[in-house]
Amino acid sequence: MRRLFTTDPSRPLAGVRALIAAHDWSTCPLGHPDTWPPELTTAVGMSLDSAFPMFVAWGPDLRFLYNDAYAIILGSKHPAALAQPFQQIWAEIWSDIVPIIDRALSDKSAFYEDLPLTVVRHGFPEQGYFTFSYSPLHDGNGKVAGMYCTAIETTARVQAERRAALELKLSDLLHPLGTPDEVLSTASALLGEELGLSRATYAEVDDAGRAFTVRHQWNAGGARELSRASYPLDGFGPTLAALTRAGETLVVDDVDTDPRCAEARAIFHAEGAAAVLTVPLMRAGRLVGFLSLNRAQPYRWTDADVRFTRGTAERTWGALETARAQAALRAERDRSRYIFDTMVEGFALMDPDWTITRMNAEGLRICHKTAEEVVGRNHWKLFPEVEGSEAGHMLHRAMEQRVAGAVEYRLPPLDGRGGWNEIRAFPTQDGGIAVFFREITDRKQAEEQLKVADQRKDEFLAMLAHELRNPLAPISAAAMLLDMGSLNETRVRHSSAIIGRQVRHMTRLVDDLLDVSRVTRGLIELDRSLLDVRAIVDEAVEQVRPQLGARRQRLSLHLPSVPLTVEGDRARLVQVLANLLGNAVKYTPEDGAIEIGAEIRDGKLVLAVSDNGIGMEPELTARAFDLFAQAKRSSDRSQGGLGLGLALVRNLVELHGGTVTCASPGLGQGSTFTVTLPLAAGAASAQALPEAASRRAGGLRLLVVDDNVDAATTLAMLLEASGHEVFIEHESLRALELARSARPDACLLDIGLPDIDGNELARRLRAQPETAHSVLIAVSGYGQEADRRLALDAGFAHHLVKPVDLENLMAVLATVRPDTRNAA
Repeated sequence: MRRLFTTDPSRPLAGVRALIAAHDWSTCPLGHPDTWPPELTTAVGMSLDSAFPMFVAWGPDLRFLYNDAYAIILGSKHPAALAQPFQQIWAEIWSDIVPIIDRALSDKSAFYEDLPLTVVRHGFPEQGYFTFSYSPLHDGNGKVAGMYCTAIETTARVQAERRAALELKLSDLLHPLGTPDEVLSTASALLGEELGLSRATYAEVDDAGRAFTVRHQWNAGGARELSRASYPLDGFGPTLAALTRAGETLVVDDVDTDPRCAEARAIFHAEGAAAVLTVPLMRAGRLVGFLSLNRAQPYRWTDADVRFTRGTAERTWGALETARAQAALRAERDRSRYIFDTMVEGFALMDPDWTITRMNAEGLRICHKTAEEVVGRNHWKLFPEVEGSEAGHMLHRAMEQRVAGAVEYRLPPLDGRGGWNEIRAFPTQDGGIAVFFREITDRKQAEEQLKVADQRKDEFLAMLAHELRNPLAPISAAAMLLDMGSLNETRVRHSSAIIGRQVRHMTRLVDDLLDVSRVTRGLIELDRSLLDVRAIVDEAVEQVRPQLGARRQRLSLHLPSVPLTVEGDRARLVQVLANLLGNAVKYTPEDGAIEIGAEIRDGKLVLAVSDNGIGMEPELTARAFDLFAQAKRSSDRSQGGLGLGLALVRNLVELHGGTVTCASPGLGQGSTFTVTLPLAAGAASAQALPEAASRRAGGLRLLVVDDNVDAATTLAMLLEASGHEVFIEHESLRALELARSARPDACLLDIGLPDIDGNELARRLRAQPETAHSVLIAVSGYGQEADRRLALDAGFAHHLVKPVDLENLMAVLATVRPDTRNAA
């Protein structure tokens, strides 16, 4: 649009006045201005003197009189419209404004709001909006003879309202879009349609700021696309390049007349751009992209156009970054989903209301459920057994207190599930939690086995200390007796024999330890030869015969009449059988029965050692041959030994290519150990000593109770040599009976005793009147702090560890007062 009518700026009304003066009023119904009625003269005067667009329509056919400001609205209709009928001038909108005109001619005011009209300003046509206010004009008789109208331009308000609505619409349109292409397409189309563009282009600039690449373009119908995908920024000339890199908005109304475009006109012409508006995108002071709008014809970009484009660009870039972030998140989600679905750990997501929204394949496997059974379900309804458990408390803390947690959870035996799970929970940003869980049953079982093995090792070491202290006690006492020099020849030989026996016992203990060590490290070499099974049995029986006689146990042999021959190491196979027999002797009561049976089964020798002794629990039979494995520890160690025999038996049998097993119907029902060896291919003992006791008068009356005969004898000899009267007993119940008659001043009790242990014996001694006031002294191979506390709790006044330090013992006895009842 070009401006069609202007007046002299210094005389804004001169044009209209001149037209009125020059008009042939003789042919016009209005007549000469001098004959105009006062109302018309006033209205025309007001119109001519107003800075706002105004017009007067007078007479039957509503002839037009208007001022210079209204001439802009008339555009090309001016000046021919002067004094012409209203309907002829505005024929294109006549049907729309007839109701308004009728209202004004009915002596009422009327309005026509926001009428869109094209106006020309600064040489360019523009879209404008105007609101018209109509009022009636009266003639000299008071009748309505015409009307006058004032106009107010509302372009700024209408455009602001329209574009604000468009911006809201754009925000609504961009919000749900998930890809960058969708964002750019929607924003470009809206801009193009609103601003009448031929093209809208979004481009991104490289890191060096030298070139840009077109990422998206919108073209109006009939407009061609850009000829290239990338352009050097400096190809548009140094002026435009510098302005764009500096982040300034480029507004070009006409590329042919704008001097800044001199170096770029060829490019603009080639791409069909006559008017250009470019809004740069800056990040951290660097040009990273821009939005460029083109029109095919010159166009004056208004301030409203620039503001609207900037606002749209900001919204578009924000939505674009969001879309890219969402795309990256989706890609990350897909990667995470792949990772989670292939990881060997269960994973689940829960909403704040405990609804499970996701669970991976491993989690479904661990839970023994399908995705349909889990996703969308409440966690506590699916797994009610977890509520109230340590795992349940941890999950509640993670959800409600927003703190991470971990727990090892033992699964209840429901639906065939059992074992252990490790569960870790982490709060998520949406108020829910992420839960990782995995099966750790194998690990827990291994830990339990390690714990049991460690416990067995500790028990073994405690037992080893006990077994080594036991022989050390009589050796130490015998050495002290020999050192006194006051013993006769018989006592000297007796002491020497005690030392020899206990040294041999210690030697056997050390040999057992060395044997186990050599076997477990594979250092045993077998001296193989053909062996008669009966000869092996006879030699093993000979080794344990003293124990059998001491405990009055019966041994039965059930061997086939035919010769049985195996290949193996004679000494080691005898050791195997002797150990099994020694084990049977230990755990079979006096007058019990032991059997050895041999038979050929499936071409192999099956050798069984059975007894009617104390038997074993099922748990012990499963690990009887493990290193350090022993039955539940008791302070009764009257049988002696370290419990290494069975571990050594298994290793030696396996070296011979055989197997060994044990079975027991239960506690008190005996045990059977079975050795299987290939045919034609193939001890811990405790010697019972006769009782020896010596009593002599003087000093205190002392009772010594120890199932180790040598230990009891040598201690008694030391006490007697110190002037005390000593009573000796090796069994708890007999000692209790002896104490009632002897009424000792002090009792020196071993803890590991048969029948009842030393702690229980102490309680019973305290309970009977005859010994209630006796001083109880524990003399034990158990020297741990827990053992000392148990002894003191049982009623002992003192706790001494074998071998007993004689000076400490004498110091303790020096505090004991003789019982006056004994003196009487």
